[in-house]
Amino acid sequence: MEQVILVNEADEDIGVMEKMEAHQKGVLHRAFSVFLFNDEQKLLLQRRASHKYHSGGLWTNTCCSHPRPGETILEAATRRLEEEMGIRNVSLSVVDHILYKVDFENGLTEHEYDYIVEGVYNQDPVLNLEEADHFRWVSFEELNEEVNKTPDNFTYWFRFFLKNKK
Repeated sequence: MEQVILVNEADEDIGVMEKMEAHQKGVLHRAFSVFLFNDEQKLLLQRRASHKYHSGGLWTNTCCSHPRPGETILEAATRRLEEEMGIRNVSLSVVDHILYKVDFENGLTEHEYDYIVEGVYNQDPVLNLEEADHFRWVSFEELNEEVNKTPDNFTYWFRFFLKNKK
């Protein structure tokens, strides 16, 4: 049973909860979102597998998840990059964080203290089809144009990050 780390708005640990329960109750918990860029400054996107419990079939940043209790953000990001995208040996750094909350049609709520993690990577991933069914590299110019034209093709949090990036 996967657990998430519950936090307050100052990112102080206040407990743990089973992941699905936290999403059912909309409790604030720690998360991370990875953005990998290549040397051409293109962002690696994944399309979430259609059977995911929310936002299936939508395009999003390279990888997202939650650290496990006792795991740092960078340890968790490294783990999930390998599990979801088959990516190893990439140097990552935390560049920012953002708080957001969104209610989904299926009754679940994402309420996350989300760390933004970046890295540079110049190879194509080897997807875990249970997690992502497609990938592509895209420039910010192309991405912004596509998100403006077809926002419903992208996850809520990814659109939120794009809108609020500094």
